[in-house]
Amino acid sequence: MLIRAGYDIRFKCDVPTPMMAMLSIHPSRNKDLTTAQRIVATPEVPIYDYLDDYGNICTRVTVPAGGLTLSCDFTIEDSGLPDPTEPDAIQHAVEDLPDDVLIYLLGSRYCETDRLLGVAWSLFGTIEPGWARAQAIVAFTHNHIEFGYSYARPSKTAWDAYQERQGVCRDFAHLAITLCRCMNIPARYCTGYLGDIGVPPDTAPMDFSAWFEVYLGGAWRTFDARHNAPRIGRILMARGRDATDTALTTSFGRSTLASFEVRTDEIAD
Repeated sequence: MLIRAGYDIRFKCDVPTPMMAMLSIHPSRNKDLTTAQRIVATPEVPIYDYLDDYGNICTRVTVPAGGLTLSCDFTIEDSGLPDPTEPDAIQHAVEDLPDDVLIYLLGSRYCETDRLLGVAWSLFGTIEPGWARAQAIVAFTHNHIEFGYSYARPSKTAWDAYQERQGVCRDFAHLAITLCRCMNIPARYCTGYLGDIGVPPDTAPMDFSAWFEVYLGGAWRTFDARHNAPRIGRILMARGRDATDTALTTSFGRSTLASFEVRTDEIAD
């Protein structure tokens, strides 16, 4: 299956403003590209990439006074299969986890494990460790939070989402990640493209999506608390502890988002 994806994002600034962006697909998906993937800046200004500590491609650019548009358009091959499920995947004892996985048990900026520890154990302590426990956390989060774009705010944490019971996809991911970590299941935040492939079209404007991965049975497994169902056509852009590590853009000065358009469409045979 082929998917055409991309975006046009415009920023306005009064003065030159440095910016960091995570708008490239993750290097693990480079082999699936069938066309070049290149970020185009209008007007043309210098941009360059580097690899961060989590293996994500980061782009550095200075938005000139007046503004800048970042655009990308590419085609990528996908299996066309839904997210794999592994009901027999075991939960590892903490002492048996690989060293580089341990960081995903710790609290982070948006995932306050200390505040949700008691909640997590009261809800999931009697559920069999492993896939069943992770899936129970996903189902709880899916049912606990009401989705709505008007509920978004950049400061909202997992604790806030739990208390307010409202949020967007990143809030679903943050709460589920935090509850998993409280139960000693390593969990990391993911962001990328997720089009309406194999599901009824959504009338809301297309946006980037957030989901998460947990370490079970010796591998990272994909879960999505926002949708609570395996989906087709995920295109990973970045992974990290939470949205701090995977922010689409980080502006080091005052900037305004002037327009935002994301495209993710299956290409018909």
